[in-house]
Amino acid sequence: MKIAVTSENRNTVTDHAGRCARFWVYQTEFADVVDKHLVELPAGQNFHALDLPPPLRDINVLITGGIARELRYRLKQMAIQAVATPETDPDRAVNAWLNGTLSEMPPVPHCASREH
Repeated sequence: MKIAVTSENRNTVTDHAGRCARFWVYQTEFADVVDKHLVELPAGQNFHALDLPPPLRDINVLITGGIARELRYRLKQMAIQAVATPETDPDRAVNAWLNGTLSEMPPVPHCASREH
């Protein structure tokens, strides 16, 4: 399973999933992380595009600090589970998701952000 975490600053789970260009991508086997690498999308590529950018096409889960209802719905249609969480540490977020303890928040209205 592949889990992507929005991390625009490369350090924390960030929101604005649709505009994010940097993601930590975790490869897991069962409940263990076996690989982690940073994906940086080229300028102009993000989740707002009609097609997912190639490095993210095969993810199963997206963990983010904030996601609009519309994007969450679109990802669901692609069989990608989108999870908004108040957790700010990417590694802790993935581990909590894997063991079923990740705190979740509901999707936000379009353009809302926890950073404002």
